[in-house]
Amino acid sequence: MEEKNKQKSALREWVEAFVVALALAVFVRTFFFQIYKIPTTSMVPTLMPGDKIFVSKIAYGSKVPFTPLRFPGLKNPERGEIVVFIPPKDRNKAYIKRLIALSGDRVRIKDGNIYVNGKQIADARIARNYYYNQGEYSKDDKEIVVPKQKYFFLGDNSINSQDSRYWGFADEKDIVGKAIFIWWPPKRIGMIE
Repeated sequence: MEEKNKQKSALREWVEAFVVALALAVFVRTFFFQIYKIPTTSMVPTLMPGDKIFVSKIAYGSKVPFTPLRFPGLKNPERGEIVVFIPPKDRNKAYIKRLIALSGDRVRIKDGNIYVNGKQIADARIARNYYYNQGEYSKDDKEIVVPKQKYFFLGDNSINSQDSRYWGFADEKDIVGKAIFIWWPPKRIGMIE
């Protein structure tokens, strides 16, 4: 009888440890960090297909699941950062793109360059890429204005990116987090610029 109780006790300890570890993992994934795998070439050369990255949810403020509420973030999204968000055209997927323009900014793509509020962007993370005038929101060098509480995103690999040029603006409420670190494969480990 005593041996049976010891076995039950050991099994119970394992089950409790598993449940606590699972709850902790879900909590961390929901409010702090999430892991994503890059599926496409839209962010080449910054991110390659198959790269696995950490995304900080606390950077811009974690969302409370099943509610419109969001905890305060450490900072606001800034131009040039790589951000994970839910696009307006495909609510079942998270996209990862570079933030180009913020609420109220005027954006134009001309001769492969990005102009925000009439000035060509000099930030090397953005300026090193050639951007094509494709899609409804960038044809004919037209200037567009980013609406309130919205963002304009582009992929670094402009020729192969479904981004704000095609579907418009991402809502502030749909920001998931900031891409911060490549952790796999080993030869690509490093901070994301």
